Amino acid sequence: MLLEDKSAVIDKKSEVIEAQKKRIELLEEYLRLERARLYGRSSEKSNPQGELFDEVELCCDDSPDSEAAPAPVADSSGKKGRKGLSKNLPRDQVHINLSEEEKAGAIDTFFTLVKEELDIEPAKARVIEYLQEKAVFVEQGSRQVKAAALPKHPLPKIVASIGLLAFVVVSKYADGLPLYRLEKILQRYGGEISRTSMANWVIKLALQLQPLINLMREQQLTYDYLNIDETRIKVLKEPDRSPTSDKWMWVTRGGPPDRPSILFDYNPSRGKEVPLRLLEGFEGYLQCDGYAGYDAVCERENRVQLGCFDHLRRKFTDAKKAAGSGSKNKVAKYDVALGKINKLYVIEREIKHLAIEEKYRQRQARSKPVLHDIKQWLDKNIGKVPKDSKTHIAIQYGVNQWPKLIRYCDDGRLNISNAAAENAIRPFVIGRKGWLFADTPNGAKASAIHYSLIESAKVNGLEPYHYLKEVLKKLPYAETVEDLEALLSWNMMKNQ
Repeated sequence: MLLEDKSAVIDKKSEVIEAQKKRIELLEEYLRLERARLYGRSSEKSNPQGELFDEVELCCDDSPDSEAAPAPVADSSGKKGRKGLSKNLPRDQVHINLSEEEKAGAIDTFFTLVKEELDIEPAKARVIEYLQEKAVFVEQGSRQVKAAALPKHPLPKIVASIGLLAFVVVSKYADGLPLYRLEKILQRYGGEISRTSMANWVIKLALQLQPLINLMREQQLTYDYLNIDETRIKVLKEPDRSPTSDKWMWVTRGGPPDRPSILFDYNPSRGKEVPLRLLEGFEGYLQCDGYAGYDAVCERENRVQLGCFDHLRRKFTDAKKAAGSGSKNKVAKYDVALGKINKLYVIEREIKHLAIEEKYRQRQARSKPVLHDIKQWLDKNIGKVPKDSKTHIAIQYGVNQWPKLIRYCDDGRLNISNAAAENAIRPFVIGRKGWLFADTPNGAKASAIHYSLIESAKVNGLEPYHYLKEVLKKLPYAETVEDLEALLSWNMMKNQ
């Protein structure tokens, strides 16, 4: 009896030890992943040596035989060189002349272009003085003074010119410069403007620009394909919220192909009520990540949710980083998964420039078999890896999101990933590293408006500073909806 009791104790201790080993393995996996995120490369591009992934699949017992995806076609010219300077830049010519002695006796002389240099003049501060002409009239024995009308200004009581306002907004929201740096830059050039004044200008100006955002939102919702994403923002003085708590900046990218727009919207909440408000009236395809808050949005009639293969690939990449270089498996499951997913991206690169109808046919013929293979692999391997491991999390995500992930094959206009929204939100993420936080909700809302105008201008092919300066000149004179519509970036592009 004593021997049986000892055996039971040993078995129980063995179970505890085994559970602790698994727990330690999971914690080590998470630790390796965090180290990789801190110190590893951030690029998500696939390894160009696609054949290595194919070799992994062929070596793996549980992978079905499949044809390897065609390798990307190389550039026919094979030449690489420095890109020439833009033909749209103004040019000043410097004539290098022969001396009179050197060209004595020549029957003709001419100049040839031998060199181009890109030149730039640093910013300089100046004061614009407005001298208002006034005329004096005498009528019925009394003097009357008539003054010339002053040009309108979006913020008439401030000391900043329209050019300075555009410079401050573009420097902060396009170039990611915090206002305290702008303050020092202006001081260096002779302009004494405090960061507090600039912050007030930015917020007041956003209120004047809000009607343009409303019109852009209306246009965006008329098209039946939209990308959406969200990212964190720190707002220190949000009522009833801790200064260190996360608030959210939302971004939507879409609109008709000839009227694209990128719109930002600040909200302290990440709840479903935010996308429900932003997408009110929208019908069509909504592409997003796997966040459950979007499910309620797509439960509405005539909305179809698309998944993002980038997120699935990212989860398997995290599993690979978490495994580290000391992985015991020669052929790891995350490598097999990444190899299969990479085939889809190879196809997308090859059909990128095809017409919509042909892209649809190519996906049906080439992508659908690869997707079927991936789904079989996910179902087969979900029970073969430890639960809570990064590989299991990736496989579970793929299984749960599968109907949304494969929906891009239903229409040639759709994309395999939500990269359009993620790329749209990237300038905000980069800028956030410079200015770190917003002080007030009004500041965060103003940031959303300025980012919307700048990024929409860029996606329509406009240079942000010149676009915003032109908008600020004409905005005070806009009295009708038609006047405001003329200031939208795609209309300004047509009139160039």
